[in-house]
Amino acid sequence: MKTSYIKVQKEFCAECSLALMHFIGRMKGVESISAEEGSVALTFNETEISEEDLIRITRENIEKLGYQVIDLQ
Repeated sequence: MKTSYIKVQKEFCAECSLALMHFIGRMKGVESISAEEGSVALTFNETEISEEDLIRITRENIEKLGYQVIDLQ
């Protein structure tokens, strides 16, 4: 398992946090997702999904919700 972090410009509203966790959390290989306090933590199985793909998909969804990604870790 590996964990990646994405920092977001501002804290997520409750509905956006739930939407992101619902969509990303159901992806094959994603073990957990936490979207709180202006950041997203993604724990995933690298044999089922690449970090690059997961970060790209998560970033796209964050931006569709109207938030801006400010840093990837």
